[in-house]
Parts: sequence; structure tokens; C-alpha cells
Amino acid sequence: MKLRFAPSPTGHLHVGNARIALANWLFARKSGGHLLLRLDDTDTQRSRQDYAEAIEEDLRWLGLDWDELVRQSDRLDRYAAAAEALKASGRLYPCLESEEELAFKREQQRRAGRPPLYDRAALKMTPDQLSRAMANGKVPYWRFKLSNTTVEWQDHVLGRRAVKLSAISDPVLVRADGSPLYTFTSVVDDLDMGITHVIRGEDHVTNTGIQLDLFAALGGDPRKLAFAHLPLLTDADGGPLSKRIGSLSLRQLRRDGIEAASITGYLAGLGTSNDPAPGAPRDLLPGFDLGAVSHSSPRFDPRQMMGMNRKLLHALPFAEAAPRLPEGATQAFWDAVRGNLDTLPEAKHWWEVVQGHIAPIPQPDEAEYLAHARENLPAEPWDDTTWTAWTEALKAISGRKGKGLFLPLRRALTGEDQGPDMKQLLPLIGRARTEARLAASLQP
Repeated sequence: MKLRFAPSPTGHLHVGNARIALANWLFARKSGGHLLLRLDDTDTQRSRQDYAEAIEEDLRWLGLDWDELVRQSDRLDRYAAAAEALKASGRLYPCLESEEELAFKREQQRRAGRPPLYDRAALKMTPDQLSRAMANGKVPYWRFKLSNTTVEWQDHVLGRRAVKLSAISDPVLVRADGSPLYTFTSVVDDLDMGITHVIRGEDHVTNTGIQLDLFAALGGDPRKLAFAHLPLLTDADGGPLSKRIGSLSLRQLRRDGIEAASITGYLAGLGTSNDPAPGAPRDLLPGFDLGAVSHSSPRFDPRQMMGMNRKLLHALPFAEAAPRLPEGATQAFWDAVRGNLDTLPEAKHWWEVVQGHIAPIPQPDEAEYLAHARENLPAEPWDDTTWTAWTEALKAISGRKGKGLFLPLRRALTGEDQGPDMKQLLPLIGRARTEARLAASLQP
């Protein structure tokens, strides 16, 4: 069994790419198969080395590895040879129509109530006509002549699928400049590299019909290829995934503090009956079942993914969090703040609250109460009982209770209206810092 994840290094990986990469990895690893990372980089105008490096880095960050790395740019001679073989068999033919001419034909077909398909006019050219056109500066591009058949396969996710090739225009496989297109290079690679299973998005279903026909024309046995097309993600309301969310890069999510295990756990659960739970890819293997993926498009909700991120952080042991916490952070600090974090970088703010400087919230109406609070500070040492003892004493002095008792103190000591439990924060702030902040809050 051999699978491939084949991104184009023309940009950073996004959540849609990550879902396909994860599905390929889980299927390969659970089945004992071989996983190929193939960089589809024949688009020399848009492909960049820094994007290729970023793809590898982002996949490793997610916890995904591969058994082999291939770059299509290293295989141009092979594509040229395959193209010559198709030309010799009559399946790859030259075309000279400009885009303007093709657009005019399509418009005429629409007006006549016919589907806007390529009419294969180029097949009527004689060798002499082609030679004279090329002598006059015309450079052909090359189309693949599709079979007049219906291609069928049993999809591992969508079930029985069929593509009627007579309802599709013959695809262009080689541009006029000689560069091969994805439809062509992908099939040549799958054939040469012994790919047995292709897992990709549902938007490739029509491509699959075309590519199976091409696979056979190149001498392959289409029965040796299995396909699984994952339904495309929608937004939280069931509509098309917006570009803003659909193109959300892994790099941006990482910068925003989303944990890799939150992303992989969420994506693995989408479209299944399983409740998504955070987990590294290796932890997701036992529950992975491609056959359990629904035919319906799953809803990608960033809020749910953020909820999973919170869940992961709230259970994250200090030893795992420590390398990414501010220098000097302790187990007591982590225990105090982790239940209040959406992302790990937010811990930096709370470290500043307990060990650094804050901007006090002006509370002119609370001056008398805060003065009493400062005068009645308990003696050290402080522990997790100090907050209760202090506020009970202030309650007796002031007659306050509830929000009126606690909120002015929280604002004075943390600069926030909400946050971690003050029972745990207060000992970390310490008596000297507490007294100084209360004094500062009394300043006009």
C-alpha cells in the first residue's frame, strides 16, 4: 500500500490541506503503508523554495512524517517522455486556438443551448496545416483525447461514483511553452511510483474520471488504484467556507497559539460520529476509520477548535508546558492560570500580572474601601487560604459582599475584571507587590 500527499509549494498549508495530509498519514500508518510527500512544483512562476521548506516544517509541527520525498521539478524529462508516448498513440493532439477563440466558441454553444465543450476542431487539422501554422509562428498546446466511456469506481468515502467522459472537454496536459499541467504529472507520478490509494477532496471527483482514463492510456491498470474523496468543509452555518477561514494557514494558527494537537484532533473528528478531542496524530490512530466519514460536508467552526485548545491546555501537565512558559514560571503559576487560557502565549500576560507591572484601573469611588484593604493586609507567609481570610475580614469591616467585595480588589491587583482564581494568584503576587498596587490605586 502506498499513498501520497501532494501539495504545491505556491503558498502556506491551510486547514483544508492539513485535513487531507492527516487523512493520508492516518490511513497509511494504520495500514502499515508507505507515505510519499510529493511537491507538485512544476508551476515555475508560482512555486517557491521557501514555501516548500515551510510545508515540511508545518507537517512536522503537526506531528506528521513521511517515508519518501519527491519533487516534480526533478522529473520533467519523464513527463516529456510520457507526452511523446501519448502523441505516438494519438491520444495527445496539438491545438492552436487562442483563449479568445475558445471563449467565442463556448458562448456560441451556450446560446444554442449546448454544453460548452471543446469541439475537437484541432483533430481535423492535417499535418500540412499544422506545419504551415507553426511555420507562421503558431505554437501548439496539447490536449488529451478522452475515451467515449463512463469511468466508474467504488469510492472509500462517497461510495459508487461515475464520470461520463463524453460530457467533459478534452483536458490540456501540456502548455504551449512545453510545461506539463497537474492533471498529467499527477498520473505519471502515481503510475511510476506505484501509488495504490489516493485520498483527496471531493472537488477532485471529475479529475479522478479523467485521470483514470489517462492512467489506462499510459499503460496502467485503473483497477489497482483506490480513491477516497473527502467532502469539502463548510463554515459553521453550513455555507461555503469563506476564503478568510478556508485559507487559514497553519503558520497563522501556530502564531496565534493554537496547539498542533487541537488542530489534528479537530480535523480528524470532522465528518464522523466521533466527538472531536485533542490528540497528536499517533494518538488518533486507534479511532481512525475512513469508512466512518460521512458523505455530508462537515462544518468547520473555529470556535469549536478554540474550545478544544482550551480543553487541551487545561489538562496539559506543567512539564510539557514549562519550556514555552516565561522564564521562572512555576508549577504553582501554571496550576493557577491554565484553566483561564485560550492559548498558551496568554500565560505571558498572567506572568506579568503576578511578577511584573500592571496598569491599575482607576477606581476613585473605591478609595476608602481599598485603603481599608491595604491597612488590613494579612501578614506573610501567604498561601491559598489568604485570599479568603483577607476578604472575610474586609466583609466584616465594610459590610460588602459578592461583586462589591471582590471586584475592586481584583481590578487593583490584576488590572482585569476577570481571570484566574484569586486564591491562587494572591500568593504569587505576594504581599509587597499587593501593598504597592493598592497604594497605586489610591493615587488620584
